[in-house]
Amino acid sequence: MSRQAGGPDDQSPAATNPEPQSRYDWSVARGTLTSPSVARNRDPILTLLRRFLPKIGTVLEIASGTGEHAVHFAAAFPHLQWQPTDYDQQALSSIAAHHAASGLSNLLPPLLLDAAAPEWSVERADALVAINMVHVSPWRVTQGLMAGAGRLLPSGGVLYLYGAYKENGAHTAPSNEAFDQDLRLRNPEWGVRDVGEVADLARAHGLGLVERVPMPANNLSLIFRR
Repeated sequence: MSRQAGGPDDQSPAATNPEPQSRYDWSVARGTLTSPSVARNRDPILTLLRRFLPKIGTVLEIASGTGEHAVHFAAAFPHLQWQPTDYDQQALSSIAAHHAASGLSNLLPPLLLDAAAPEWSVERADALVAINMVHVSPWRVTQGLMAGAGRLLPSGGVLYLYGAYKENGAHTAPSNEAFDQDLRLRNPEWGVRDVGEVADLARAHGLGLVERVPMPANNLSLIFRR
């Protein structure tokens, strides 16, 4: 499931356009998609990933979208293998183009992966990362994500989530409420989820919420550990 609608840090006139792809810029020459939100959120996210990712191993990124995050993080963690994935073919093509242009030996070719599927094409990962995915996919995709994390992660392995969330049933900012309404107009199965509901689902698959970190533009980082 590609995170086609981005997050509240990508709020712009295009954010209310019912065509999700309008939020990306397409380079015909390079065959890549780019998202303006990546330049704004990648370094705050990287700061947290430095705290929580393992020293060695494979990081499985779910719904890698344009592929820009994958390149940025693979470059920052040369000791880790970074495995991008997506369910959307245009996203996979963009990730592949970014991968080819990067020259990074630790950035693996993208894999087709449906997070909602009962079985994945990956059997093990040392950490999982999903950025701006939970709110732009049906709830069953988050259910599949948690089930997959429970299957794949070793004891102590981390699942990192980033995006817009409600807390105690309430939006954390008026902009997030407007963003939620916009998402539900695009797809009634999308929407900003509540931290408590996500944490309860994670707990059912053996993952505990160990840290909640406020991020720029009214986003949150949620760190779960198996």
